[in-house]
Amino acid sequence: MPRGRGGKPGGKDMMRQLQQMQEQMLAEQEALGSETVEVSVGGGAVRVVMTGHQKLTEVQIQPELLDVEEAEMLCDLIIAAVNEAVDQSQKMAQDRLGALTQGLDLPPGLGF
Repeated sequence: MPRGRGGKPGGKDMMRQLQQMQEQMLAEQEALGSETVEVSVGGGAVRVVMTGHQKLTEVQIQPELLDVEEAEMLCDLIIAAVNEAVDQSQKMAQDRLGALTQGLDLPPGLGF
């Protein structure tokens, strides 16, 4: 049986697999920057777009909400839309990166 570092069988293969996984994770993390989630709230009154890096890239507001009397509702809708976009963006990242670490026996906090 071949032995790698520390006298353990297959140590070189394990290191190569970990390096490949790290390269895949970096590529996935970079790709998340161009992936987006779109969230619409209030029946389409407010729409936001966010990247997989949790960067807000677009906000659309229906003109009727720009009335001074609707300002409080508008603020609530923007907060709801942005928070939902963050949640969806984080889930997208978790799904993409978690697939790479699935099946590995990683210590708590290191997996996705």
